[in-house]
Amino acid sequence: MQPVSSPNMTLMPGDPSLTGQTLWLAAGFAGQALFGMRFLVQWLYSEKHGRSVIPKAFWYLSVAGGMILLSYAIHRDEPVFIVGEALTLLVFLRNLHLIRRKPKRD
Repeated sequence: MQPVSSPNMTLMPGDPSLTGQTLWLAAGFAGQALFGMRFLVQWLYSEKHGRSVIPKAFWYLSVAGGMILLSYAIHRDEPVFIVGEALTLLVFLRNLHLIRRKPKRD
């Protein structure tokens, strides 16, 4: 069998070894999964409360997924992806800051 290869990886079919590229792909998919989970969390939380609500977990998942995706974009040297992820990450962090700063009701 011929190996499957790209500039950053060479794998033989059935080869169980993990390469750096394989790990980066796994990280990218994990970031997308975390980022996508935030919508499920928001939907279930809103259903529970009977109205549209954005829980804190939404923002934490946004930050975690965004940081992983930003790391992946930097690794891939994708400037459009890097700028997009960096800017949205700032928005997510700002929302968490505003939530923490909000005075508590009695």
